[in-house]
This record gives sequence, structure tokens and C-alpha cells, in this order.
Amino acid sequence: MCGMSNAIDMARVILRDHFGYENFRPGQVDVVAAVLGGNDTLAVLPTGGGKSLCYQVPALVRPGLTVVISPLISLMKDQVDRLAARGIPATFLNSSIAPDEVSHRLGRTVRGDLKLLYVAPERFQSADLQRCLARSRLTMIAVDEAHCVSEWGHDFRPSFRRIASVAQALGSPQMIALTATATPAVRTDILKQLGMRRARVIVSGFDRSNLQYEVRSCRDDADKFRALLDVMKAHQRPAIVYAATRASVERTARRLNRSGMAALPYHAGLDAELRQEVQERFMSGGVETIVATNAFGMGIDKAEVRLVVHYAMPGTLEAYYQEAGRAGRDGKPARCVLLHSRDDRLTHEWFIRGMYPEREIVERTYEAVRASQIEGRVARLPAGTHEKAAIRLLQRQSVLVERGKESTRMRVRVLATPTRVQRELAGADRASERRFLCVLGEVGGDCIHDGFTVDLRDLPADLRGRVARDLLQRLRGTQFVDFTPLDAGLYLARPGSPLENFAMDWDALERRRIADLAKLDKMQEYANTTFCRRAFVLRYFGEHVARGRCAACDNCLGL
Repeated sequence: MCGMSNAIDMARVILRDHFGYENFRPGQVDVVAAVLGGNDTLAVLPTGGGKSLCYQVPALVRPGLTVVISPLISLMKDQVDRLAARGIPATFLNSSIAPDEVSHRLGRTVRGDLKLLYVAPERFQSADLQRCLARSRLTMIAVDEAHCVSEWGHDFRPSFRRIASVAQALGSPQMIALTATATPAVRTDILKQLGMRRARVIVSGFDRSNLQYEVRSCRDDADKFRALLDVMKAHQRPAIVYAATRASVERTARRLNRSGMAALPYHAGLDAELRQEVQERFMSGGVETIVATNAFGMGIDKAEVRLVVHYAMPGTLEAYYQEAGRAGRDGKPARCVLLHSRDDRLTHEWFIRGMYPEREIVERTYEAVRASQIEGRVARLPAGTHEKAAIRLLQRQSVLVERGKESTRMRVRVLATPTRVQRELAGADRASERRFLCVLGEVGGDCIHDGFTVDLRDLPADLRGRVARDLLQRLRGTQFVDFTPLDAGLYLARPGSPLENFAMDWDALERRRIADLAKLDKMQEYANTTFCRRAFVLRYFGEHVARGRCAACDNCLGL
């Protein structure tokens, strides 16, 4: 590798020529230098701090492939499209890609045609991808949203815990982990779980001095909406309003529109094309207010957002800081307003109880479903709220298994007419779908439009199994067919085994419950504090605070 100063100079050239920036930000340059120096690196940069450039630029400076592991499947395509527009060879693999296209992209990976490959943590563990990466020149692994690896993080994902073992099997390439929200304890856990023993840890300033924080206490939902209208009338836009659920997103957007404030809803339940259209209208300025759920709000990367309103209190200070931090990414003044009522905490407590039900309830529920099972299939599910929570836990622990996605027996109905098939599936790229429909036509005969039963194991060899299921999903998405798995349902993983035969870590579940309640306590404490909110946040994330008052929160300003 060239000398360190030459590498940094090259990085600055790439930053300018490919990304259009003259200089790195203070936190970015430290991370890029650490990575180019060959160090494993944990980077904690605030929302809007430009984390993606910290691995994208080094990936272009150095030879070989960088694999980016991210839980944000909805953003992979956006990231790759932006890189492609800049002439950077990158692609992604996720469940939206057809099998033949997956094979094509894996081939590009092995041939060395790519610089960046985006995958979800589950895909990173697949045998096919591991074999492909073993044959490629893999030089770096970037773990985005790295707080997901920590049991003490605000968005723990068990699949992240297996990244370290896969990386070790691939020869332990250099690793960079990035997150916007990690307390000192979470940072330590990230390093441990990813096996980063001698990593550089770089924490950039959490203090976004251009943001003004404010909390408004509300009695009920009607009071909240009045407060939202007051805030919207008093502050500049563009604005993002975060709501907790899809139903709340839709309802809040409707109410804003009825009040004369144009707003569009944005959440996972929208059709993909409509969601893209909404995002493009917001990004282009066609609409100035978007109401979004928190996870899908991550796709909104608009630098000049002037106002972020939380219609309900998030469950953790990490989530709040990350979402509020989408305001003022251009460095100009912006407002972050939290509308808070007593019911917000009660809602989060209800969710936490649902995530971690008591052991006695789980054991009783398991015995009830065992008693109802027929050949391993659960015939009757308990109806109580606590019992439903226990069922969800048993599924997460793989004691109960949802079957149907892998079912081979399907009830299929072809919806499209032959004329539509010829018109819309005429291209060479739709040949596999045309052939699949022809085979279904042969199996269904005169019943093709009324519905018929097909066993995917009886189809031609190149159309069996996962290929057939993927084709069915694609054709259903475009309303060419509809289908229902005939063996779908909830099954006992081991019908004859008592619950004690499963590796249920009750102590870990209790630790997680206590940790989530402690995070909720901190979020509630932030909402209720009469002291400086900025200082409260900085202390929470382990940053030294020189003074206890600021000039940019409601408490310090006496609002």
C-alpha cells in the first residue's frame, strides 16, 4: 500500500471527484485515516455525520472488495443507485432479487467487477455467499448500524451476533463498524461481539449545535394534534413528523391535510412504487411535510430539513437522537420537538411486556399448544394478550416454527389472460416467467383460472423449490397469479419435547427486559427534565459537558 499521507491525499481526490466534497468532516477524516492505516475501526458518528463515506472512500482507495452488512434492506437500492450514478461499481443482494439475477451478481463478485457489495446480516451467513466471497478478493467488511450487535443496544438483532464467526471463516479481513448511537457500554460490547480486539475507537462530537430541542407535554391525542398544528405553523419547513405506527402515520397525515397543511404518509405498508413516489416528491420539494414511521424514515436523507416532530415519545434516547438528528444536516438552525403524553410510556411498557413475557406464562402457553397439536401442527392458539406474547417469544426462540413459505403443495389460481401474458411478458428477460405460466397451464388444465393444486416437487427440475416460490411471489406481486400454501401454519419444532429440553436463556431474557425498561426510564427522564436537554443527551452518550446550560433548548431558553 502507498504511504499514509499519499493514501489520505488519494482519499481526498476520490471524495472530490466521486462525491463532490472538497474536504472530510473532522470525525470522518479520523476514521478514514484509521481504516487506510489498516486498523479495525469502530466509528461512532452522529446522524448526518457522513458514516457511509467512511467506508466508501477507503473501498475505492484500496484494491479488492468491501462487503457492507446492513439491516436496512429498504436503503440498499438507494445507496447502490447513488454509487452507480457516480460511476462506482456496486450492487446489493436481498430477497427482492430473482434467483438468476442473484447468480449474475455473485458472478460479478467473483470476477472482481465490484468494489462494494451490500448484504443483510442473514444473507452474509448464507453458504452460497460465503463460497463466493472465499473466491473473491475480500479486503474489508463494513458493519453498518453496529449497535444492532449489542444486547444492550436499542435495536438488538441476533443475526448480527454471527457476523464475527463468518468473518473469521473468511480469513478475518479488516473490519469497520459504524453507528450513530452507542453509549460507552454498547461500544465495549460491539468490540467484543465483532471480535475487534485491537480496534481504533473514534467517537465524533454528538453536539449538534445547530439543533434546538423542545418537549411539549400533552394530555391526550387531541391535545397532541393541537400542539402539532401550533408547531407546524410556527416553524419553517421541510418537516418530518414521526409517528409510532402505520395507522397513526395515515391518520396524522389526513388530519394535517384537512387542516390545510399538505402532508404525505410514508411507511412500509405502502406499495413500493407509491413509497418511492412519496419520497421523490419530498426530496424534490414537491411536498414539504412527510409523516413517517421511524424505520422507513431512515430512507429520507434530506439535508435542509428544518423541523422534526415526534408525535409520540420513542422508547429509547438512542432512537430519539438518531431520528431528531435528521434535522439540519446542512448545518443551519433546525428544531426538534417531542410531543409527550403519559400514554406514550404505557404503550412502550406494553410492548416490552410483549417482548419478554414471564416464564410461568410461557411454560403454560407451551403446554396448551402441545395439547392442541395434530401431527406437530398447532390446532388452536391461546387468545389472551399475555399468551400471544408468549407465542411470539416461542417463535423467536424457534420452539414454534411458522411453515408455509417452504411448503411444496400450493393452491394456485392464474389471474392473467393469455393476451395479457403475451403483451406484458414478451421480453427475453421475462422468459422464465412465461415458461413457468405455461407449465402451470399444463398442470391446471381447465381449472387454471378457478384454482388447482400443484406440488412444486413435481415441476421440471429447473423450476422446483426456491425457484418456483420466487417466481410465484414475483407473479403474485404483478397480479398474474395468486396462491396459498396448503400446509401453512404454526408447528412445534419438536412435538414430543418438554420446554426444558430447549435452550431457553431465561436469565438473558430478564436482563433484556430490565435493560429495555432502563432505557425507557432514561427517555422519560429526558422528556421530564427541567435542566439542559443538550447536556442530558451528551452525558448519556458519555461525552464530557463543560457547562450545564445551552442556548438551544426550551429549558435553557425559558420557553
